[in-house]
Amino acid sequence: MITHIVLFKLKDASPGNIEKTRNVLQGLDGKVPQLRRLEVGVDVIRSVRSYDIALVAKFDSLKDLDAYQKHPVHVKVAEYINSVKESAFAVDYESVN
Repeated sequence: MITHIVLFKLKDASPGNIEKTRNVLQGLDGKVPQLRRLEVGVDVIRSVRSYDIALVAKFDSLKDLDAYQKHPVHVKVAEYINSVKESAFAVDYESVN
């Protein structure tokens, strides 16, 4: 199992913009066949070091993660995210259970 985690800091971190962005990300659910599980969360601490939104996605394999990255729905969401994000960090890891 591959876990894909992305943290987003938005240019405009107003509650309305955060909610709209969360909804756009959540819109991936059920639209990309390789996506096994999706969780999108909004930061509740709001500290200086916090990021605004976290995305956690699960895939069966690196091949499926690659297919997700290229899927037209993901590409469209990524275009939106690129227009509203200040920065993003990601980590992808394989579970060894």
